[in-house]
Amino acid sequence: MEPIRYLHLDVFAATCGGGNHLGVVTDARDWSDDAMQRFARWTALVETTFLLPPSTPGGSYRVRIFTPQHEIAFAGHPSVGSAHAVLACGLAQPVDGLLWQECGAGVLPIRVEGEGESRDLLLKSPGERVLATGRDAHPLLEATLGGIELGVLPPALVDGGRRWWLAEVADEASLRGWLPDHSAIGALARATGSMGLCAFARSASGDYQLVVRAFPAGVGIVEDPASGAANGLIAAYIAQAEPHGALARGYAISQGREMGHDARLLARIEPEAIWVGGRARTVVDGLLRWNGA
Repeated sequence: MEPIRYLHLDVFAATCGGGNHLGVVTDARDWSDDAMQRFARWTALVETTFLLPPSTPGGSYRVRIFTPQHEIAFAGHPSVGSAHAVLACGLAQPVDGLLWQECGAGVLPIRVEGEGESRDLLLKSPGERVLATGRDAHPLLEATLGGIELGVLPPALVDGGRRWWLAEVADEASLRGWLPDHSAIGALARATGSMGLCAFARSASGDYQLVVRAFPAGVGIVEDPASGAANGLIAAYIAQAEPHGALARGYAISQGREMGHDARLLARIEPEAIWVGGRARTVVDGLLRWNGA
């Protein structure tokens, strides 16, 4: 078969190698579902995406997102990384500053700001709902939050494309030094059909205003270095709870340093939309030979 252009990306990286890996197959028109899953299993990346022509009017492109185990409808860093690949390969151009990504969660806008290495790509969150709040919102929540002092906002279960438990921690140092009980997070995730726990703390740093740590035990991951969808839920929760607070219009996020990464994400909060994203870098740009049948 003819080789296909393949990109390996570093998504949301503040420094080289600081973000989340993503593999992008730039033309999967001749690939079967089974071939996509086999390749995603072989890459062993958290997610691998496959680009296709759009199938709906107004779409810029279509993307399918696979973990090594199964296909998922939506995720943040694969969406931002796929948009970067589309622009890098000239597969589509923004119209009025927007790309329109067709995926399992619908047709979602991605805002394009800047060009080249300084380009930010911000994904509009697909809609959020706060399902429960409070430390007593679930019987397993208390054990999950053991050993940490909470912040101003109460813990919450929030749904928006993916479901996460969110918890504000009292300060940045406490969050960065926390050794969570991963078995407790896993039990809570399984009991509530959620990804797991995403904890955040406010920061006085001039480079970022929020620190985030994400523990997606619900999908078998101990800690995620850069979480687009989860940060969208945090932004929506903050916007709802503190509409006139210091973070109400948006902020920069630091994530991943506790596991040897260094990710930087942006959250923009507008009256009608939450936008979350950042930059992606092409680390490997090559040719892929794989039986797509």
